[in-house]
Parts: sequence; C-alpha cells; structure tokens
Amino acid sequence: MNDTNDDYPVIGLGCAYEDLPLGRKFRTIGRTLFEADLVAFTTCTGMTEVLFTNLEFLKAESDIKRQVIPGAMVFTFIEGLLVQSTMQHTGFAFLGMDFKIEGPTFVGDTIHAECEVIESRRSSSRPNRGLVRTLNRVFKQDGSHVLTYTPLRMVKARTTG
Repeated sequence: MNDTNDDYPVIGLGCAYEDLPLGRKFRTIGRTLFEADLVAFTTCTGMTEVLFTNLEFLKAESDIKRQVIPGAMVFTFIEGLLVQSTMQHTGFAFLGMDFKIEGPTFVGDTIHAECEVIESRRSSSRPNRGLVRTLNRVFKQDGSHVLTYTPLRMVKARTTG
C-alpha cells in the first residue's frame, strides 16, 4: 500500500510532536472489560493468580468478592486505546514511566483515560523526534480513579529542530 497517494490520504494516523504541546488535554473512548478479556489476558501473560482465576477463592477467602482485573491489564487496555488513536506511525519508543494503582477495577467496568501533556521537548540527539510525557489518569464509569501513569515517549516530528 502506498501511504503517499494524495488521492487517498491515510486516516487514523497518530499525533506528531507538534500536535502535543505542553498542557494539551485529551481523553480516550471507553472500553468495557469483559470476563473473556480477563481470561485471555491471564492466559496470555501467565498471570494465573487465584485472585483472577478462581471464583471459589473469591467467595471463601478473599476480601474482594468480585472478579478483579489486574492493574497490568487496565494499563494494557488503555495503552491499546491510545495506540489506536494517537500513536499510529508517530509513536517510536516508550522510554519509561511512573505507575500507581489507585483503586480496584472489576469485570464489567468501563474504563477510559484522561491525558495531559506535562513535558514536551525536542530530542537533542534526534532533531526529527520529540520527547513527550503525559499524565494519564484512568477512570471507571462511576468516575472513580483507578490508575495513574506518566509515560515518556519518543514521537515523530513533522519538522526538524
């Protein structure tokens, strides 16, 4: 496929460095977390902790009585929503982050992220790239805050410094 055909411009491309100035805010669409998602995630990752895979354990021994979603899965699903909407063809590297689980997420919850650019600068070693850090706060349908992380990403720039 030729991505440069002007008769058929590509849609769905991500944000370039210039699109992510300090202070920019945006949010993802929502995504409901289903039991099938939990089964697939725990199977794929090997996170077969009884808290995630054993309903009898939840009933008899756990303080949590509902099917809990691992924080790693919440993070992964939010990253998926961000990749689809902000990083196609423009996100080149995930360089690190701080990560904090703020509260539980359960099967049936719908999550979304609210993001704010808190650092945005041109890369000194690669002038055709920017370094962008966002404050990503994940919320459930009831407004409760369940996760916070601050990824630093290398992002394609449209122009060189």
